[in-house]
Amino acid sequence: MSGQSFLRGIHHVSLKTDDPERFEEALRFYRDLLGCRIDRRWDAGVLLDTGGGWIEIFSNGPGIADKGAVRHAALAVTDTDALAARLEAAGYPCFLGPRDLVIPSDPPLRARIAFLRGPLGEEIELFQEM
Repeated sequence: MSGQSFLRGIHHVSLKTDDPERFEEALRFYRDLLGCRIDRRWDAGVLLDTGGGWIEIFSNGPGIADKGAVRHAALAVTDTDALAARLEAAGYPCFLGPRDLVIPSDPPLRARIAFLRGPLGEEIELFQEM
């Protein structure tokens, strides 16, 4: 099977909480601050369209740290600095960046990045390719 890829990209990142207030905060964060569109909604959750994948938020259970961990979700953005300023003004400060990054790949990958924590404690990277 060498050379054949079954992957097309990341479909979604899933978040979970049993606190209705934190669920609503997460929904406001991703919908209102980041600009994600609600694609689907059901009794226990919501699927938000990022433009290149989805963020799924469940309201029917505690966090899933005992079932595994996601290091972070990297969101492709058009302006790291402007979005980081918007999120910081809303109470979500960056703990790293914004800063320039060069991944020494072939060819090098240049980006402007920032890291912050979302309303459910999730680590989010804002990633702007340069």
